[in-house]
Amino acid sequence: MNSVVYQVPGISCGHCVKAIEMELGELEGIIKVTADAESRSVTIDFDDPATENQLKAVLKEINYPVQES
Repeated sequence: MNSVVYQVPGISCGHCVKAIEMELGELEGIIKVTADAESRSVTIDFDDPATENQLKAVLKEINYPVQES
């Protein structure tokens, strides 16, 4: 299992959290998605065939792009 934590500055409320968790949760290979409005972070546990590039692409597509450091 792979696990990543992304900073997503666009998360501001419970609606954002639900949208992110729902959209990412539909991807094949996703085990668990936890978005947090307070820390503006998304924690994702996943296996193949999901990839980090795919996760970032979906977040960007739904207007919650990952903050690149």
